Amino acid sequence: MNSNTLHLLLVTARYFPFMGGIQTHVHEVGRRLAQNGVHVTVLTTIPPSARKTLPKEEVVEGMRILRVSAWPPQRDYYLAPKIYSLVTQGKWDLVHCQGCHTLVPPLAMLAAREAKLPYIVTFHTGGHSSDFRKRIRGAQWRTLRPFFAGATKLIGVSQFEADYFRTLLDLPREQFSVIPNGATLPEIVDYPPTSAQVLITSVGRLEKYKGHQHMITAFPFLLEKQPDARLLILGTGPYEAPLRALIERLHLTERVEIRSISPSDRQGMARLLSQSALVTLLSDYEAHPLAVMEALALKRPVLVTDTSGLREIAERGFAKSIPLKSTPEEIAEAALQQIEHPSPAIPSFPLPTWEDCVQKLQDLYVSSVRREPCVF
Repeated sequence: MNSNTLHLLLVTARYFPFMGGIQTHVHEVGRRLAQNGVHVTVLTTIPPSARKTLPKEEVVEGMRILRVSAWPPQRDYYLAPKIYSLVTQGKWDLVHCQGCHTLVPPLAMLAAREAKLPYIVTFHTGGHSSDFRKRIRGAQWRTLRPFFAGATKLIGVSQFEADYFRTLLDLPREQFSVIPNGATLPEIVDYPPTSAQVLITSVGRLEKYKGHQHMITAFPFLLEKQPDARLLILGTGPYEAPLRALIERLHLTERVEIRSISPSDRQGMARLLSQSALVTLLSDYEAHPLAVMEALALKRPVLVTDTSGLREIAERGFAKSIPLKSTPEEIAEAALQQIEHPSPAIPSFPLPTWEDCVQKLQDLYVSSVRREPCVF
């Protein structure tokens, strides 16, 4: 079998128009695979609030999108029983589970095993704003070990992520591959005029663990030395109200803005990031953050925390990192230094592209269906 005759099922808890790194990954990979002749179906869930506006089935850029109901409505567990029947009854050559932190991937893996279908898992791990959920994550992954062990391949989006799961699960090294997210945004030909103000953009979903609040609390100290600066918090999510309250309490309403861009508006994202003097992500945990990679692709200076996959990005010279527990004054100073004297703009090796990602995935898909080894 070659990749052009492959019937591939991508399973993800959420897909566009909902915003997130996994959603963007599935979209960028899926549409390129479809362009390459792969028969791509995306199986995802739909919340009750969107059942009247989003179709249960549609075709998007050559991909067939299937949406099923999930429960409970207001939580991120995503129990979607119909996934089981769609996996077992479909004519798939391979099932690729995207993420592992909800009930969607285990159900898809169970169904694939029942149907004797080869399946692959890309971990796509992230942090969580719940301290309890963070504490039980290790136990959660170990509980899923039998499912992971049955996968033809386990993919980390960073070396950090692959090493973490290989050690935690005690599975063979050859079962793991590292395939980073792409770092491609549309080329900006007509760059907008440079603003007189210095724009700092804090990227990521509005969750407590993403650390937007750290950049906000540092901003008064930054304004002491850079009085024309402004801060953009770019994202959506449940932590928006506390962030707005913090902005008001620090009397920063004229200097700090919270807004979002549609996840499908790649041109708009490229244009906005290109205007930024600095892009920050002061998160507790990231495997391989897409927004940071996109900022780097536009040669924007980046400031991150020295933790998880962010440390890996900084160690390769792409970004400046600061300790996770830095004070507001230390954050402000580091941000100013990265604006005035950014890390080298030329990386030690090329940034990964979505084309790189897709080529590796296609090679892996063919070897998985044929049950052949594929190592990278």
